[in-house]
Amino acid sequence: MNASTLSFRLAVLFVIAGMAMGIGMAATQNHAIMPAHAHLNLLGWVSLFLFGIYYERRPALDASRLARIQVVLWSLGTVVLTIAVAAIHLGYPAADPIAALSSLAVLAAMILFAYFVFRPARDLAPGPAVHLTPAE
Repeated sequence: MNASTLSFRLAVLFVIAGMAMGIGMAATQNHAIMPAHAHLNLLGWVSLFLFGIYYERRPALDASRLARIQVVLWSLGTVVLTIAVAAIHLGYPAADPIAALSSLAVLAAMILFAYFVFRPARDLAPGPAVHLTPAE
């Protein structure tokens, strides 16, 4: 599976989970985990979907193992961070170090993505050549 497909599929799973969290908070009138809900929707839905668009527009990168690693690292970091932030806001301060470590995992995944965005064009594999025939 390429990085864009993985990003899109995970993004949809994250937004479903985020919506369920939101509905649960509304139903119980307990909004204590709102920060976790926000992290899940922003990191899980929005960011992953944007990664997917970026990867889809760069076929050589989309097929790379390193891009898939970036998506997986981001996703795992997002899951752990969301759980840790929820735990902190539910009164479990022992989750602080877990939130810190998972934040570093998400940061590492973003630094890897930044490398993909800023690396020189010479490092990118050329895409298929487009041959245009002049109009007569």
